[in-house]
Amino acid sequence: MTDHPFEESAGEQNAHASSSFSEVPAERKAALLSGRTFWETESLEEAGIRPVVMADGPYGLRHQSGRHDNLALFESDPATCFPPGVAIGSSWDPGTAARLGSALGKEAAARRIDVVLGPGVNIKRSPLCGRNFEYYSEDPHISGVLGAAFVRSLQAEGPGASVKHFAVNNQETNRQTISADVDERTLREIYLPAFEQVVTQARPATVMSSYNKINGVYASENRWLLTELLRGEWGFDGLVVSDWSAVTDRVAALKAGLDLEMPGGDMGHDADVIEALRAGAVTEEDIDAAVARLRTLAARELPAGGDVDYDAHHELARELAAECAVLLRNEHGVLPIRGGAHVAVIGAFAEHPRYQGGGSAHVNAIRVDQPLEEIRAIADEIGAMVAYAQGFALDGPENEELREEAIQTALDADVAVVFAGLTEARESEGIDRETIGLPADQVKLIRAVAAAARRTVVVLSNGGVVSLEGWHDEVDAILEGFLLGQGGGHAIAEILFGRVNPSGRLAETIPLRLEDHPSWLNFPGEQGHVRYGEGVLVGYRYFTTADAPVRYPFGHGLSYTAFETGDLVVEQTGPDSAVAQVRVTNTGDRAGKHVVQVYVSTGAGPVRRPLRELRGFAKVALQPGETAAVEIELPRRAFAYWNVAAQDWVVAGGEHRVQVCADAATVLAEAALILEGDRVAIELTLDTPVGAWFEHPDVGARTKRTLGLEGAPITEEQLAMVASMTMRQFIGISGLDISTDALEELMDVSRGGRPAPSPAG
Repeated sequence: MTDHPFEESAGEQNAHASSSFSEVPAERKAALLSGRTFWETESLEEAGIRPVVMADGPYGLRHQSGRHDNLALFESDPATCFPPGVAIGSSWDPGTAARLGSALGKEAAARRIDVVLGPGVNIKRSPLCGRNFEYYSEDPHISGVLGAAFVRSLQAEGPGASVKHFAVNNQETNRQTISADVDERTLREIYLPAFEQVVTQARPATVMSSYNKINGVYASENRWLLTELLRGEWGFDGLVVSDWSAVTDRVAALKAGLDLEMPGGDMGHDADVIEALRAGAVTEEDIDAAVARLRTLAARELPAGGDVDYDAHHELARELAAECAVLLRNEHGVLPIRGGAHVAVIGAFAEHPRYQGGGSAHVNAIRVDQPLEEIRAIADEIGAMVAYAQGFALDGPENEELREEAIQTALDADVAVVFAGLTEARESEGIDRETIGLPADQVKLIRAVAAAARRTVVVLSNGGVVSLEGWHDEVDAILEGFLLGQGGGHAIAEILFGRVNPSGRLAETIPLRLEDHPSWLNFPGEQGHVRYGEGVLVGYRYFTTADAPVRYPFGHGLSYTAFETGDLVVEQTGPDSAVAQVRVTNTGDRAGKHVVQVYVSTGAGPVRRPLRELRGFAKVALQPGETAAVEIELPRRAFAYWNVAAQDWVVAGGEHRVQVCADAATVLAEAALILEGDRVAIELTLDTPVGAWFEHPDVGARTKRTLGLEGAPITEEQLAMVASMTMRQFIGISGLDISTDALEELMDVSRGGRPAPSPAG
């Protein structure tokens, strides 16, 4: 545990230091902009700046009071391991994210941690990404809502958050050097909105820049990203910190808006900043601006440290885990398991659970619930019998003896529950997977058990989606647990026996084949670049638009009860905003939770739109027979696309359909809105395509008259060819007598009446 060295309040520190700060040499101030140790910043006592202490998150505290590292090679202090991002994303519940954030904030405050490194809100572009376990979803809206809820609750306990990894960090392969080459519209609509939502709605203390390049420029050196967008457009006034050892050019990073380089020490670049200051490449004002943001962070006051009730946090970890598991399949009502049943529990993960991801986020869990023990405990209470067989070896070698033992165990059971999944060796920070398949020995085991048992249930433990092909149709039920944290074993047992009704929904698509996935052709890239060729058609946006079959769509999840969606009412609340109202009834005989999913579908506008996009959701708890009225706000952005020419969000005029869906592929109810949309008028030049001249709201009709095309016998094919030319090209090849003065007048109108620029520009 690290204690803060100053007893006086942050306000007293600032008042005391303000007069002396201007007298501090620039070289001394520059030294503040990299870490003193692996987890702490430098201090400047005469300026009232104390060291800031950081620790890894985001689903459990990885605080190292002993030896330090970023790969979890050295042991960290014991802490509660809550469900990782992959599980929280599947909860579709901001309340779940908030409860986790609050508990993590309490544990961080108790250890006097100033900043917890999380949440991770990067998009799951490919199911192969080795760090998908730490991220929420393939959809930016879910990621933004959950990330903002987490940050608000964590920071309410005192410590700050560090939303990461900013930005476009969607793979682990060559993550330190890869250039993510992505077009502007895709950046704005897919890879930036979650960060924007967290920054603008939850005001995190820090933002962490990622390792990778974006269109050839390192994120840590990208002025457009860190200054123009993050600070200028989004109004972020906190500290920008590098990912650990991510900085290659400290001077460029400082000029771009990166305040703090971590970890610093022998790996820092203080000398480069001082040399640049002396050479005039960096000004003292540049240094002062970054130090001022560090001073603000250091001035945050943590509440008095207290003891953490780790027993209560373990119970919370259990409750959160129960919100996240997704029931994918349940044929013949095999689940929940009834009293008196003979249950065969099979699979090494039942005895040695996989409950968290690998790498820098690895938590030294206080305690871990073992699924086998938890199943036996409930079985004893309800008169069920349990037998266990290991089934397979965790190290992956084929073991026919273990498989035969499992088959014999399954033969005597009413239901066999097979625990399968991936070990940390197969998915972890720093490496991407090469396949989404389960290990071959586990697939053989599942098929063999399914052939022997009366009924078969498969429980999965994995950080990224796995293929269900080759065995899906041979089993009766599949419970996708993903990674559920230290309380996951208890939560799984309660779901299997019906004490908890599963309510998770998929936050990413499960494809039939990896080759069907839109990222497949362009992942993980080559020769230092990865091309985001699918554009905005990421995940379900592609599958629904292409009408491509999947094993389970985004948003899918079953329950032990049934829900009915009533009439949908959509009321327009502004020129480009609306509210959707729908009634949901629990028509079954069990209490349960239902996720209302609201999408918007439109073909309006000049850009290709996905068939539908998630724009709102709500999770509601209902008793049998109970009905709830659910209201989802749809602000202007719910209907907008990013217009590259206008450099703004634009709502296209026309029909927009608001859809309530069971999942991304299944529409339950819909209603149409006719929106007037935005008037988009670009400034015309002779190098603007003729088609844009024709479509201009102010001069379109006059352009055709000026060119002599109004009423002319011109075919659609000819008009299309003309539209693709620039005006300069058309003038040159048309042979028409076109008045350049008239065109200059039209260009002047497109500029809002300002005088036309001189030919020199």
